[in-house]
Amino acid sequence: MDFTIQNQKDTRSGFGEGLLEAGRRNPKVVAFCADLTGSLKMGDFAKEFPNRFFQTGIAEANMIDMAAGMALSGFVPFTGTFAAFATGRVYDQIRQSVAYSNKNVKIAASHAGLTLGEDGATHQILEDIGLMKMLPNMTVIVPCDFNQTKNATLAVAEYDGPVYLRFGRPKVVIGKAQMLQEGNDVTIFACGHLVWKAVQALPILKEMGINAELINIHTIKPLDVEAVLKSVTKTRCVVTAEEHQRNGGLGDSIAQVLALNMPCPMEMVAINDEFGQSGKPDELLKYYHLDTPDIVEAVKKVVARKQ
Repeated sequence: MDFTIQNQKDTRSGFGEGLLEAGRRNPKVVAFCADLTGSLKMGDFAKEFPNRFFQTGIAEANMIDMAAGMALSGFVPFTGTFAAFATGRVYDQIRQSVAYSNKNVKIAASHAGLTLGEDGATHQILEDIGLMKMLPNMTVIVPCDFNQTKNATLAVAEYDGPVYLRFGRPKVVIGKAQMLQEGNDVTIFACGHLVWKAVQALPILKEMGINAELINIHTIKPLDVEAVLKSVTKTRCVVTAEEHQRNGGLGDSIAQVLALNMPCPMEMVAINDEFGQSGKPDELLKYYHLDTPDIVEAVKKVVARKQ
């Protein structure tokens, strides 16, 4: 597969373009923002549809409840803020007012993970996937680049039910929205920004004589169990890569599937029970062992265990 780098665009811009197009397609699409219109790239939607955009200020709990009320009236509400505030700050409202009653609310969460950078641990939420995937009725989507975030936003607007859409801050390039490279020796399951790090690992692994299969798991819940088992039946060993805590994330979901259906050697590239800290995104990924060399090392370990 060709992984040619194209012009860089960030995932949050993909959300902004997707939201605008969704609003043009469906007059029932409305948007709420907690004083972060620029950061969430919601300005174009607000300009074109001023009567369908609501600036709630720094009142995330109110924003979720307002969105739940709009959903009861037949609208398709999107809420937008940083992932740390979209989940941890308003978990009770999401659980009670959205997930429990299965309301059609779309929670768009930007600036997730370590790559928020200098804002530090208070803003770098690393446990949000776990929080959201444990809620009944909640769908969890983690796109990897601009195109996939835009397409995911459009799909989410048409889907009936609560959705958590998680994306980041940096400009990340994959080349195509859906990533899949076939291989026989090991399966690498990655999501979000770590898909790009896994792509960079492929030629390194090839030079080592390791033929890796790379699958971008953009939807954490519901997990594509069939695709997971089909790949692992062939490779018989797994590496997962994510910008999230090891507990509760993508690796956790894959491990459950394998434990129940196909136990095999597995390594996880993820945060190991730590908080983040202030720093440049690339430096933080290296410090917490979420970089391309770490994926390569995990692959080497798991292939050796298989043998």
